[in-house]
Amino acid sequence: MTMELRHLRAFLAIAEEGGVTRAAARLHVGQPALSRTLRQLEDHLRTRLVDRSTHHLELTAAGRVFRDKATAALAAVEVALDPRGLTAWPLRLGHTWAALGDHTVPLLRRWDETHPGVPLELRRIDDATAGLTRGAVDVALLRGTVTVSGIATRLLLREERVAVVSADSPLAALPQVTLADLATRPIALNTVSGTTTMDLWPPTARPPGAIEVANTDEWLIAIAADRAVGVSTTATPRNHTHPSLVYRPLVDAPAVPVVLAWREGPGHPAVPDLVALAYEVVSGGGAGDGGTP
Repeated sequence: MTMELRHLRAFLAIAEEGGVTRAAARLHVGQPALSRTLRQLEDHLRTRLVDRSTHHLELTAAGRVFRDKATAALAAVEVALDPRGLTAWPLRLGHTWAALGDHTVPLLRRWDETHPGVPLELRRIDDATAGLTRGAVDVALLRGTVTVSGIATRLLLREERVAVVSADSPLAALPQVTLADLATRPIALNTVSGTTTMDLWPPTARPPGAIEVANTDEWLIAIAADRAVGVSTTATPRNHTHPSLVYRPLVDAPAVPVVLAWREGPGHPAVPDLVALAYEVVSGGGAGDGGTP
């Protein structure tokens, strides 16, 4: 049977709603018809996408992989059918935090000069791949190790880490900070798009606890309120100066790689140009700063 867009939309609705009944109501179709559509898709792919053995529907491992592919495919169709794209096809550059740091503005200006017919849109998206795996962007600036399958990367630079503490913390009086210094306080962790985890510390010398947040704004507030301390990179002081925050070099933590990532396979034809230009801008300007909590 030929697969159609309705099969992808049906599967994604089921995945997002966590059940066939709610997905059917959302799509305004009958539950039996939606179940048949799901079975047709699974038969075509020759694998089970949904685990029906539990009360709350769960995706299988294959289903989780296919969810990202289906999301990206639908996003690509929407871009292709957008009438505005007939005059210009924007290249969407995602980031989770701070983009390319000090190199961001030079990159955007150089792009406008060299590619006036291709708008470059910079989008901040708070998820692990800045919207790349779900097709919300064509290229993404990411920090840390990228382990998602089907993603190609190019290393642009490495950023040194900094400690972030409240202005009235005793640590603010130190000229530089170590991981052991921070281990006396709870750590603010951005669990959605951050690069810091408890694994940064030795197992026997970890902080007493963590405050988990979902975005950079919540992360900064937790530190400014002296509820926790944080670890970031050298761009954060440039992007978030605040009288309640103090940044100090973190001298014994490894640097954070900054990469440009894109999906393997067909994509926006200008992706290779952006990869080359970003590397050129970073290389010509020296070791710049980005940053993510």
